[in-house]
Amino acid sequence: MFLARVNGVVVSTQKVASMTGHKLLIVEPLRVEPKARDRLVGTGRSFVVVDTVGAGQNELVLIVQGSSARLTPETEKLPVDATIIGIVDTVNVENRTIFSARE
Repeated sequence: MFLARVNGVVVSTQKVASMTGHKLLIVEPLRVEPKARDRLVGTGRSFVVVDTVGAGQNELVLIVQGSSARLTPETEKLPVDATIIGIVDTVNVENRTIFSARE
């Protein structure tokens, strides 16, 4: 699993029938800033993921990849490699809150 920020939407009018009706989002994985360890920073990569939880633009989400991406009821028969399985409320590192959705 990894943390990522939603930064875009993918619209595809031509796709396999099983993917019809599934929202596709673009996310950028995040990591804890290595020196101060007081914030999350982007990795510079992007992924297309299937949204199973109703995530929105700029939200911090929890992603699974590989075979785990097909273990949700919504994705078990889909040709997917990455799925959003949660919207993050807070991230704590070394007893410090480095992300809060309320702020």
